[in-house]
Amino acid sequence: MASDIEIAQKAKLERISKIALAKLGIPEEHLEPYGHFKAKVSLGYLDGLKTRPNAKLVLVTAMTPTPAGEGKTTTTVGLGDALNYIGKKAMICLREPSLGPVFGMKGGAAGGGHAQVVPMEDINLHFTGDFNAIALANNLLAAMLDNHIHHGNELGIDVRRIAWRRVVDMNDRALRDIVVSLGGPGNGYPRQDGFDIVVASEVMAIFCLSTSLDDLKARLGRIVVGYTRDQKPVLASDLQAHGAMTVLLKDAIKPNLVQTLENNPAFIHGGPFANIAHGCNSVIATSSAMKLVDYVVTEAGFGADLGAEKFIDIKCRKSGLRPSAAVIVGTVRALKYHGGADLKTVNKENMASLERGIVNLERHVENVSKHYGTPSVVSINRFTYDTPREHDFIKARMAKLGVPVVIATHWGDGSRGAAELAHIVVELCETKNSFRFVYGENDSLWEKINAIAQRIYRASEVTADAKVRNQIKKLQVEGYGHYPVCVAKTQYSFSTDPQLRGAPDNHVINVREVRLAAGAEFVVMICGDIMTMPGLPKVPSAVKIDLVNGKVVGLF
Repeated sequence: MASDIEIAQKAKLERISKIALAKLGIPEEHLEPYGHFKAKVSLGYLDGLKTRPNAKLVLVTAMTPTPAGEGKTTTTVGLGDALNYIGKKAMICLREPSLGPVFGMKGGAAGGGHAQVVPMEDINLHFTGDFNAIALANNLLAAMLDNHIHHGNELGIDVRRIAWRRVVDMNDRALRDIVVSLGGPGNGYPRQDGFDIVVASEVMAIFCLSTSLDDLKARLGRIVVGYTRDQKPVLASDLQAHGAMTVLLKDAIKPNLVQTLENNPAFIHGGPFANIAHGCNSVIATSSAMKLVDYVVTEAGFGADLGAEKFIDIKCRKSGLRPSAAVIVGTVRALKYHGGADLKTVNKENMASLERGIVNLERHVENVSKHYGTPSVVSINRFTYDTPREHDFIKARMAKLGVPVVIATHWGDGSRGAAELAHIVVELCETKNSFRFVYGENDSLWEKINAIAQRIYRASEVTADAKVRNQIKKLQVEGYGHYPVCVAKTQYSFSTDPQLRGAPDNHVINVREVRLAAGAEFVVMICGDIMTMPGLPKVPSAVKIDLVNGKVVGLF
């Protein structure tokens, strides 16, 4: 059986200028090509589309992820191809992969099998340099902050209350907590610092939530980098850094156009993680796609408790986007894992484990229909190990919730394997939609985190020590209470314990840290032991990646 990268390398790609014109009506002069097969689309051209009607927006989300795999991105690509296959004009919008997981544990993020976006190697590696630009903008602000302090500190910044961290697009645990400015007076004032991964940077969040270059610049200027001794916030605009940061991002902010294996268009732009950030591709890419086609398929990171909740409560709230339907992805293998099966045995029929584990999928379906108010379909990525009895069981349980189930085979069959899913999605897009947020904008920050924890995670309570509670109260008093809450939490469980599978309830969510993202306009609440700088596993994916006879190998 061919690997994902082998399938991708055998693909016959069309020049991206041909895809743009034939499938989207974008003339070549509005493209900024990066070689023959990827290009950025000019913002000026996209701005001219705003009077066009909006497409139907389809959200692809998933059950709680497991080491057994679910295939959310693969389904997004397969569904986009399938909509075109049944005669609809459609495109997909995805996030850009971070190099951290590419070289770490998760591997690439360009789909799989015969449902991929290409050129796969480029997308999974440096692509068009967007992440590098975001890292540079982030770190320019850090450098200007330390430089300001070194040259007299006119703003009176308290070096004990600096909130801005540096970033790098790599999993590197050694950089989580460090000391900077050692080596004497010429190097500044020594202080404790640390790095986050690029996808956790507020600049990444701002990049993905901005609606224009002017909006981007204004948001960058509102970043709170630290506080004075009397605890007044110091902004990036106070350091006069936001203009230069915008210059670094002026090309990156343009959406990246690529294609699927079946030569259908795809925007891949921006890439915040959903476990430590808001987990959605850029608003500019999604909004632009909705003016170019009739159906747009996008995804939100990890399960419907993390990515989909943030898609709804942050991205949709801020942008005005509204999904017409949702696809909830799962696998028989992953359901059995949630039912307690050992990873080594998930390929064997085990009805007892499946019955115990299906509560995880039921919880996500209930959240999407009840709390997000969006009509949905369950898509089960079929593995050859699955049995008809297992599929029938899932269909019967979902029927009780009034949700159809499709056994999809797009990994092996491409668009034909998701044609049934595409037809159902088209029908769902025409049904009644009771879209709603999980909490109200005017709820307090404490009420918002409680609403997420109790309604979506089914926690019994939210806890925080006195210091954290005081931080939340202070943010409320300072006028940030109307911001959404962005929960940083393990993706592997509804709880904060990654080992707690299935659908746990009556657990406790502890908020251990709060970070203000004033430019992105949300408040990050870090729960449990989640890290904003991941580490590499004992055997990272990087050891398998190589260049052999001019070809990349081992990349997923």
